[in-house]
This record gives sequence, structure tokens and C-alpha cells, in this order.
Amino acid sequence: MMLNFGAAVSSLNTSHLTDEVIRRSKRMILDTLGVGLLGTSTPVFNTVLQCSQRQQALEDSKVWGRPGLSLPPQYAAFVNGVAVHSMDFDDTWHPATHPSGAVLPAVLALAETLPVKPSGLELLLAFNVGIEVQGRLLRFSKEAHNIPKRFHPPAVVGVMGSVAATAKLLGLSAAQSIAALAIACSSAGAPMANAATQTKPLHMGNAARGGLEATQLALLSLEGNTQILDLESGFGAFYPDYVPHPLAEVTPTSHYRWVLEDQNIAQKRFPAHLGMHWVADAAIEARAKFLDKCPNADLSQIKKITLRVPTSRYVDCPLPVSEHQARHSFQFNCCTALLDGEVTVESFSKSQMNRSALKEMLLKVQLENPQDNHSSFEKMYCEIAVETTQGEMFTARCNTFYGHWRKPLSHEDLVRKFRANASTVLRAEVVEGIIYTVDHLDTNQDCSMLWSYMHFNNTFE
Repeated sequence: MMLNFGAAVSSLNTSHLTDEVIRRSKRMILDTLGVGLLGTSTPVFNTVLQCSQRQQALEDSKVWGRPGLSLPPQYAAFVNGVAVHSMDFDDTWHPATHPSGAVLPAVLALAETLPVKPSGLELLLAFNVGIEVQGRLLRFSKEAHNIPKRFHPPAVVGVMGSVAATAKLLGLSAAQSIAALAIACSSAGAPMANAATQTKPLHMGNAARGGLEATQLALLSLEGNTQILDLESGFGAFYPDYVPHPLAEVTPTSHYRWVLEDQNIAQKRFPAHLGMHWVADAAIEARAKFLDKCPNADLSQIKKITLRVPTSRYVDCPLPVSEHQARHSFQFNCCTALLDGEVTVESFSKSQMNRSALKEMLLKVQLENPQDNHSSFEKMYCEIAVETTQGEMFTARCNTFYGHWRKPLSHEDLVRKFRANASTVLRAEVVEGIIYTVDHLDTNQDCSMLWSYMHFNNTFE
């Protein structure tokens, strides 16, 4: 099977891309660039940037949102990857992972260093090869279909996506692609225990960097186990029920069925763990029912809040004390949505988190875990019951939030999200330039303007 994966990475070409794959992947790219630009304002981004600036190389790639600042390509991929995941605002797939953040920073960092710049279609192909490898590997395990418990998926499959994408962009042979995948596998894996901390975004940056470094090592003829994807002691080490099977044979003229055609992407409306979006939508509906019946009611009249959600320890955080914990707290996102009627970027600021009304409401939340509420982003739901001091009850249920792959954001709302995120860093004309460039990637013969735009910044110029 490993030989089959290497052959597929090498053989897939731009003619294999379908209109639907191009459309969906352009949405992913635009969304990822926006959340990455917003993420350049975070403390974790500034910390890893400071560390990475100690590195020097003959080739440099641009750091997003920092004009005049470049790094060796693998470190540019690292810091830009950290930016993408620094607020947990990036896209999510099923089986569970954040697919774009490990791939796009590596592809753009590498593309910038190439003597002949790739066309937009070649960039789209490399990106989609990286997404495809992640989707295929995740489907070799039933456990991977559930909310993860042991390993953070971008650190496991993300590095494999990064190496596949950069191998494709560099035109590696099948044998070289096999070597690159084998090398990258030794950079895979990160424990879920670092979720809800500043270290979690490093998983994405490490995946982007590790894949690009593995491709560069394969070009220098470094070798790895050519059966790494087939072995229980290889990639199977991450999933106890891992059962690999080969891809369909790829020829230059054959039709290829991409995973992205069958499985759409979830794109978030606010920066938090995906499970929080079910909670927020249910809480907003319950709030509306409460205020509709009692327009002048004080929300302090709420006596008890019951949340019925799946069992998942790392997103059960009753009293979060940091923004990262808040992004992984059923309770926090529920109470924020009840108080404000929305959850936004600003919801995770210190001033909003320290509100006395919020802290008082958090103490009223109780979690229940119904047996039929599965720990899966495909099957889970959230029910909320709000009981008042007068004994009234207001309930709501969310089966599919707006932004889920079953209910994707409209094009207008996706672009609106990008503008809101990117405009925190870039001038309006640059923001519009990125939107135009991404929208026309499949017809653009030179996509170098894309990373040039990402280098601008209102503050640092």
C-alpha cells in the first residue's frame, strides 16, 4: 500500500482536479489565510516567531503579516502554521482533523523559494494532494471517526499531508515520495493532553514544518521504511484499529475520486473547538425563547442550565481561566451565548471572560452525557434546558450548526469572515486582492502575488 500512496502522490496531475474539488479547496484556502492573519496577533505566534528568528538560511519565505520579515522556508511554514491554529479558528474535517493548516503554510513557503513559480492550478493540486492523503489515512481507522482522546489528529495526519503536498509541488518521483512519507511519519504525533494550552497550536506548525523538512531530506536521498504506512509499528502506532488499504490506481488520463468530493469541510463562525458550535447555537435558540416570553427578564433569573453533550474530557472545563481553556469549554461557550446572543473573537478577551455575570452563570451549568449522544462530529448533538427561578423551562436542541459540513457557510458569509479576520492586519485593498487571487487561482499562471499580499501589514509597515 505504501508503494501505492507514493505512486498516487507522484502521478496525480491538474487534469484530475474536478470543479467541486477546486471550489471547495479555494474556500478552504481563503478561510485558512484569514484565520492565519488574525492569528499573527496572538501571544503564541509572537513567541514562536521570536524563537524561529534565530534561524538563518540561503532561502527565505515570508512570515504572514510581517513586512520585511522572512525565515527559512521550514520555519516560515512553522510560524504561519501556528498562526492558523493559534485561536482554534481553522477548518475541521471528518474524520476529525484540521486539514488545511498543516498543508497551506508549507506549500506557500516552499512555492516562494522555487526558481519557477507554480501556477495557481499547480498550487491547488499540491494543496489537494495534501488534503487527500490526510483523508485517506483517517479512513483506515474507525477510532479516528470519533472526537480524539489520545493524539491530536493534525499532528498525526497533518504532517503526512504536508509532506505529500510539498513532494507534489517539487515533482518528486514515486520512490522519492515514498521516502518522504516514511521520513515524515517519524515526526508525527502529539498528545491530546496539550489541548486547551498555548502548546496546541504548535502541533499545526510542527506538522507543516515536519512535512516540508521530510521532503527536503528525501531530495537529499535520505531513506525510511518503505512499508511505514502498512505496519502496526509504523503509522498504525497511532490507531489500534488501523487497517490500511491501497488507493485506486492513478494514471494520467484516469478519473480520480477525491475524498473532498464526498466529504465537505466545516468552517467556524467563531474561534473555538468545533463542539462549541453546537452548544452556542442551542444556547442562542434557548435565549431567544426566554426573551421572547419575558422581554424584560434579567438573565440572572436563570437558576439552572443543563447541557446534554457527548463525553469528552478535554472540552469539559467548568471554570476556564485562560482563553485557550475557554475555547475548549462547553460551559463557557454556553454561558457566553446565553448572555450575549452570540460568540465572537472578542468573547475570549480578558475583559469578557472576567465578567461577574459570566462567572456567576458558569456555576449554574450541569453537564449530562446521554448514551445516544456520540463523541463524533458527524453524529453528536447538543440539548440545553434553561430553568428560571420562577420554575419556567426553556429548551433547545442543535443537531447541525451553521458552518458544519452538512450546513456549510454561504460564499457571502465565508468571504465576510475572511474580511473580518484579514482586515485586523491588512489594508482593505490588500484584503480584496487576496479574495480576487484565491477566487481566480485555477486560471492564474503565477500565484506569487498571493504570498506577497500576505506579507503586508497595517501596523508593521
